[in-house]
Amino acid sequence: MAFRITVSVKPQAKEESIARISAQEYKVFVNAAPVDGKANEAVIKLLAQYFAVPKSSVRVVRGAASRRKLIEIG
Repeated sequence: MAFRITVSVKPQAKEESIARISAQEYKVFVNAAPVDGKANEAVIKLLAQYFAVPKSSVRVVRGAASRRKLIEIG
């Protein structure tokens, strides 16, 4: 059963973490710079750990080049 969440990304943060804003909205802080998709990879890895799913189950549906992303999990 897949579900979608909205994510606001803060690249080049000092610490990697996830803050839940509401049931469907999260703020994700990653160390990686937004260059060559490295920040997106870091977001996917962090969300996979947070939701205890494989990285292959997490994908960016919309907003790959934006700080606000729609992510599908599952």
